[in-house]
Amino acid sequence: MEKKLLLFDIDGTLLASGGAGIRALEAAASEQFGDGNLRGIEIAGRTDSLIARQVLARHGREATPERIASFVDCYLGYLAVLLPQVEGRLLPGVVVLLETLKAREDFILALLTGNVARGAELKLAHHGVWHFFEFGAFADDHHDRNELGPFAQRRARERHGIEFPPEHIYILGDTPHDIACAKAIGARAVAVATGKHTRADLAAHAPDFLLDDFRDAAAVLRVLEA
Repeated sequence: MEKKLLLFDIDGTLLASGGAGIRALEAAASEQFGDGNLRGIEIAGRTDSLIARQVLARHGREATPERIASFVDCYLGYLAVLLPQVEGRLLPGVVVLLETLKAREDFILALLTGNVARGAELKLAHHGVWHFFEFGAFADDHHDRNELGPFAQRRARERHGIEFPPEHIYILGDTPHDIACAKAIGARAVAVATGKHTRADLAAHAPDFLLDDFRDAAAVLRVLEA
């Protein structure tokens, strides 16, 4: 039986955090630099470690590993506090889709996300879906999202003892950065218009498949079985 590796983004794809992520970043910037203004810093589709680099650069600080780790740790502290306080939610159809895919022996569910691993766990555990995913590639691995694919491939090979060819890897996300990440390793890009980018925005980047949302699990299965 040929297995397929499904790599999910989190924010805007699986859930909406109710502003917890942005507010936590603003709070961390305010605590560390006295200025929580993030205007001009690209957030959607970017990795936490790249966001940290941008914040440090704005304040004239060299992006050393120690400073990046300090900022990210501060952000995670605020994120843990804010998640229960805001009205975040799983996006339509996500639970049914994950349950359907998890029941299949031919699909491996994992993450490829701009979150650091601890942030991914905080968000997904808060919404009750962390257990669906075997492993992931995270911002801890690299600040460039296009470099995360090989980390996911290696972990999949280590866990399952097989090499997943690019045509058997699907990256599911809501931004053009997710599409570019898939193309960087020759994987299938499944774009879903549940985040800040419209269907037209995503179509302009030529994903292999384009969905409005995950409400129709049967339709998503048809894409993944294509």
